[in-house]
Amino acid sequence: MRSDRGLERRYDTGMATHFSNEALKFLRGLKRNNDREWFAARKDIYERELKAPMLALIDEVNDAMVEFAPEHVRPPQKIMMRIYRDIRFSKDKRPYKTNVAGWWVRDGLQKTSGAGFYFHVSPVEVIVAAGVYMPEREQLLAIRRHLAEHHEEFRSLMKARKLRSLMQEGDGMKLTRPPKGFAADDPALDLLVCRQWGVEATLPPEVATMPALVKEIVARFKVAAPMVEMLNAPLLGKPRKPLF
Repeated sequence: MRSDRGLERRYDTGMATHFSNEALKFLRGLKRNNDREWFAARKDIYERELKAPMLALIDEVNDAMVEFAPEHVRPPQKIMMRIYRDIRFSKDKRPYKTNVAGWWVRDGLQKTSGAGFYFHVSPVEVIVAAGVYMPEREQLLAIRRHLAEHHEEFRSLMKARKLRSLMQEGDGMKLTRPPKGFAADDPALDLLVCRQWGVEATLPPEVATMPALVKEIVARFKVAAPMVEMLNAPLLGKPRKPLF
């Protein structure tokens, strides 16, 4: 693995992986022409300007994550998400996503929906996010029970100055009433009514073309890592050292 000093050297010299203007042009075109014929005629552009840089970028992000979230480091091919949409049960039959994305799941939770780190580039934005977004029913209950017991620690993590300066808390897809099994006067109720927990940053699409792209991603992943670890704790059955 490359050292953080090596990463900084690449940022300073413009060597860190980023996307080209041609990549954003391709995504804008795909958004207007989301069909197999258009994509097939330009697949070489996708492979060269989007897939190859994305895999290289993931590799560089992985190098940095060894220091603060090593359990989320996996081969780039496992982290990069397919551009092909699953249209089997969807009324929307457009075959392609209009972004390139990566999802850093935690080791041991690959087949479920634990908390992780997410990044995507689209024609209109760059998204850097972290949290748990589609927990299975049993996971949802486990996280809620964990937050009921440790809500003060979770609130402290979410109020961290560095985290709040770089990312915003999501809306949580909140219920309108307490979830089954939890009291209306529970001191953690505002957390328990959520169906997802996470933070994200929305950046202009042009950020994807800048040499500092990897640095922007890593900085946000790093400040969100304690939150991700806490959300995964009840899903792993392993003790973790509390914040306080």
